[in-house]
Amino acid sequence: MVINKKDKTSILTDILGNKNYDEPSIFRPTNLLRESRRQNNIPLGKIPSICILDPDGNLVDYLKNENRALLNKFWACYHSSLYTSEIAGLTVGIIPRAVGASYAVLIAEQLFVSGCELLISITSAGIISDSPSNQKFALITQAIRDEGTSYHYIPKNEPSTLSSKLLKKLKNNKGLWRESKSWTTDAPYRETESAIKEMKIKNITCVEMESSALYAFAKAKDKNVICFAHLTNTMAQKQGDFEKGDDFGSLDTITLIENVLEIFKNNLE
Repeated sequence: MVINKKDKTSILTDILGNKNYDEPSIFRPTNLLRESRRQNNIPLGKIPSICILDPDGNLVDYLKNENRALLNKFWACYHSSLYTSEIAGLTVGIIPRAVGASYAVLIAEQLFVSGCELLISITSAGIISDSPSNQKFALITQAIRDEGTSYHYIPKNEPSTLSSKLLKKLKNNKGLWRESKSWTTDAPYRETESAIKEMKIKNITCVEMESSALYAFAKAKDKNVICFAHLTNTMAQKQGDFEKGDDFGSLDTITLIENVLEIFKNNLE
């Protein structure tokens, strides 16, 4: 922290400084959820062991319209709702509209102390580099850390990656997704021409807002987190962008989830 010599009232802060990674946090998700349960009369209980982040909210909207989603009475987060649904014979939890790195990780912290064992994020992403395969989904194996949240979990010189254990299991994907690198930003309206050009040079497939922070959290806390990108747009550079398909891409997303659940339903170790 540096005091501006010209203006004694201004404090200039190095956001990468004062990060003591082995020091526990005073503010803990278990304590926050305890107070929420007390204030809101929420009963104790576990949420599903497999949960999904649905940043666009289209999946939850579709399942609710089909009477396939119920509000979970045990979820005690102040800021979000969790719905349960049966997919591929399993009960999963789904949280809609968890957009951005800090919000996604806030929710992830609370999910894993509430009974979650595997978290799957499926976010819409802008296409940086076209793929000849025309696959709709990318499995994010590494993410450029262009956001602030990840630096609270792992040092700046560590990559934000999908764990090798999970990656190995996801190799059998029936052609539904391709392995890709992503650019995670927390400033979508600063995706400049020069920044996009640099990402193309680095062979980055897409840009989104959550995965690098979620993977940093997963690495620091030894949790199972998988991030997919639904390749839906070119940053609104043309009219008619952001088309995801039938039911706003929900049917394709359910097919993706079914295949992931088939891989993990008997083995989360």
